[in-house]
Amino acid sequence: MPRIVNPKRIVPPASRHSHGIVHSARAYRLVISGQVGVTPDGLMAEGLEAQMVTAWQNIVEILHEAGMTVSDLVRVNVMVTVPGSARVHRLVLERVLGRHAPTIGYMEVAALAQAEFLVAIDGEAVSEETENLFDEVPQSSAMRSRYGRGD
Repeated sequence: MPRIVNPKRIVPPASRHSHGIVHSARAYRLVISGQVGVTPDGLMAEGLEAQMVTAWQNIVEILHEAGMTVSDLVRVNVMVTVPGSARVHRLVLERVLGRHAPTIGYMEVAALAQAEFLVAIDGEAVSEETENLFDEVPQSSAMRSRYGRGD
């Protein structure tokens, strides 16, 4: 199981995150690309908090598709275009992660790929559970059909 590293000789994390996480080299790893506040039907969520929630819902779906949960997240990067929104980020993060505390980078940036994107969240998840160590990424039947990997 990944081990949290929060040295006692440095200032503790300011919110629900960890300074470092150590995991074994043999693990099932998922790298998640930047998720934005676009719903499954292609609509942009209204406002920063709604976009954050939607981006996190997308991340949770990606985790579940890979056979993982938010407790497998070891690294999260949050990029926000709305200055002074760290408090909103922390509130949403608490609802999504509960007591789990991955490493987190939070950045306020000038712009994202499209002007209407107010937030983008990417991350990395690791599972060291033996049942999650696959030779290839588990895929839904839709993905297998799309890429010619029949059931």
